[in-house]
Amino acid sequence: MFMIETRRLVLRDMQPSDEEAFVHLTQHQKYQRFYSETDCQPETYRDLHARFIEQVNANPRVAYQLAVICKQSEKCIGTVGLRLEDNHQASIGCGLAVEAQGAGLMREAAVALANFGFECLGVHRLYAETINDNLAATKLCRSLGMRQEAHFHQHRFFKERWWDTVVYAILRDEWEQGW
Repeated sequence: MFMIETRRLVLRDMQPSDEEAFVHLTQHQKYQRFYSETDCQPETYRDLHARFIEQVNANPRVAYQLAVICKQSEKCIGTVGLRLEDNHQASIGCGLAVEAQGAGLMREAAVALANFGFECLGVHRLYAETINDNLAATKLCRSLGMRQEAHFHQHRFFKERWWDTVVYAILRDEWEQGW
């Protein structure tokens, strides 16, 4: 099983036992603010969870969707993912249970996964795309040293309105200089 350990967390491959915690974190109103209603159905997240488990066996492996385990409680409190793309690019994304937010845990997880991507997988450019109004996500990106590269106006339509999206990115040499 793939695993990265930090001071307060263990990031590891998703397991069947993580399904309940994963679905739980996605059903909170705060989490669902930036997703369409159809994307927020529990069954959608159960299917995603199963797909994340299957991705572990891909050869070559191109996706690392990991469970975020709190060492103190030993509970799954979130997920963080790195998806490899062509030309040494990778996207990163995450989700954290509401009750675990505000303690810097997602930043800790994202730093660890970004380090793995740059140091072990040869990633040249790491990026994240998010809804512009998702202030927690944009703040996290900036705290990782990512710069805003794009702002797409009225790019996604859900919840009966248009949403702007933004793309943040950092290059390996920028990461190495800052970390």
